[in-house]
Amino acid sequence: MVFQRTLITSAVLALLTPTTQALAESAPGNTINTVTVTSNPISNDENMQVLTPAKILSGPELRAKVGTSLGDTLGSELGVSASGFGAGASRPIIRGLEGPRVKILQNGMSVADVSSLSNDHAVASESATAQQIEVLRGPAALLYGSGAIGGLVNVIDNRIPTVLNKKVTGEAEVRLGTVNQEKSLSFSLDGSSGVIGLHVDGSSRDTGNYKIPGNGSMPSSFTRESSLTAGASLIQNWGYIGAAVQTLNDRYGIPTEERSFIDLNQNRLDIDGLLNSPLSGFDSLKYKFSATDYKHTEKSEDGTPITNFKNQMLESRILLSHPSWAGWQGSWGLQTEQVKFSALSAETGRADTVPNTKSTSVAAFFVEQKQFADVMASTGMRFENVKRTPDAGTGLKARDFNLFSASLGGLWQFDKSYGAGLSLSWAQRAPATEELYSAGPHESTATFDIGSVDMKKEASRNLELSLQKTHGLLRWKINAFLNKVNNYIYGHTNGIKVDEAGMPDADAEFTLRNWSQASATIRGGEAEISYNLLGDGWSGRAFADYSRGSLDNLGNLPLQPATRTGFDLTYRTGGWRAGVNVLHAQRQDRLASFEAFVTPAYTKVDTSVTYTHPYQNMQLTWFLMAKNLLNQDIRLSTSVLKETLPQPGRNVMAGLRASF
Repeated sequence: MVFQRTLITSAVLALLTPTTQALAESAPGNTINTVTVTSNPISNDENMQVLTPAKILSGPELRAKVGTSLGDTLGSELGVSASGFGAGASRPIIRGLEGPRVKILQNGMSVADVSSLSNDHAVASESATAQQIEVLRGPAALLYGSGAIGGLVNVIDNRIPTVLNKKVTGEAEVRLGTVNQEKSLSFSLDGSSGVIGLHVDGSSRDTGNYKIPGNGSMPSSFTRESSLTAGASLIQNWGYIGAAVQTLNDRYGIPTEERSFIDLNQNRLDIDGLLNSPLSGFDSLKYKFSATDYKHTEKSEDGTPITNFKNQMLESRILLSHPSWAGWQGSWGLQTEQVKFSALSAETGRADTVPNTKSTSVAAFFVEQKQFADVMASTGMRFENVKRTPDAGTGLKARDFNLFSASLGGLWQFDKSYGAGLSLSWAQRAPATEELYSAGPHESTATFDIGSVDMKKEASRNLELSLQKTHGLLRWKINAFLNKVNNYIYGHTNGIKVDEAGMPDADAEFTLRNWSQASATIRGGEAEISYNLLGDGWSGRAFADYSRGSLDNLGNLPLQPATRTGFDLTYRTGGWRAGVNVLHAQRQDRLASFEAFVTPAYTKVDTSVTYTHPYQNMQLTWFLMAKNLLNQDIRLSTSVLKETLPQPGRNVMAGLRASF
């Protein structure tokens, strides 16, 4: 990776200018855990998330939901579905918005992969070693860039220590699965030496082709994944400064007729620092820097390389927070990104689907909040410039976008236990590289993608209403939203088959797909009610979510999520915990004009039982889980392969987790 002079300066400053990550806190007894939402720089209490509706997975709940991909892990959460492109590549979809509209973060910084470009590309982040996963929507999400127009997912693994552990602590887990012959292992360790905090974690997963309802298995649905991370930081009263390195390797099959597969490798450096009381009137200065070198190669069934995708990214982020200015509490920040992307033919070395393109962005932002009697007001703005410059030899013109995002909201705490929220936001998104410059075949999706260099920036106006009860054994929340998007970018097909040169051929393997723009409306709502979620004895939760997207005067948006309802029932006593989770998805027949397959309704039943007990200086947790217990033929309406790709059948998993 070539570091420009200005970015070398940023890296040096990263070593001198100490950013922070907060730790999750839990309250004993029958109260709901107080979870720190690290993605939101001011309102980091989960119970204050009326303005920025959030879901935080951690602890036993996260461990029970970890899947072979991030989409699989989060696909049953309220308002979240999955793209479902096989076991190895499934990305979260938030309220019907996917791809470049949902930003994936690793400890508050971009994962810097190419998963937003196409559904067959995996997210380069490992859930097995995560300590917390956050799903965030609303005003705070906009602070992370125009790629968060639909929301963001932040995977927290605390790879850079922020506190000194007096003794070594850690966790290790091994699990086996039947549906795909899964064998997985993960571990994490934290310790210290003097004033140096230390961290190491790793994971390994090996799965075969998964079984599908009926007979047989899904060809080319295997996964082989491994990761290793090491971090250290200097921690003192003034703050901390630390760094971490990670390597991730992934090989997974593409379950299409071609039976191709992808070899993925990513190496990453993160620097993270915090300086307490840096200036008069400010309580902290936080800095993050990351350098990522990502590559994956799409290969045919016999292993012949077809296309090399590369993404090299430098990102920096600085955040200056103040405690109270005339009652206002907030944070001000700057963010920069430099990305070099290419998708080259492995045979010729020339541009395949997308040419070599350099992208740079510079952004300034702020968020502020203030209490007015019973109302907590929140506001934020982001100013950003994005430039995309393809190689001169392509003859394609460079594009430059000035983007503006803003939010305004209020939370009325009309009773100790009840709150009502209203938020308005305006967000703009620059067209992604592939939406501008695609002009070629994509082997894994069997599409011939055509972009438009004259794409306009998207502009989204979002209105959200929320109600919630946050205290007591019985709690609930209701969210309703309306999102109007001008110049919404979408891919559409008309069934035309073309060869690898783009020439019409009825027998060719590629389907022509064009990127177009139109005005769109996305609306929907979510509701959830829970009882005694963390107390002993019986606890339960019921939920429902709905979203619908349409193109003005052009029918439905493609790949819309089905309306879902469900419930969870859990019983706890002593070290025992048992539960059942039921998710029902309705028939999805709200199809785009170029879609034909109606996904049938399904009911997914998952069960689990765990037993935790002390052993020497450890806590051992034995677990037995069953997913898709009814062995239903599940088709995800959000998957481009919904007609040909059923989800895995009944899966029984057993394992052991040790904490110390």
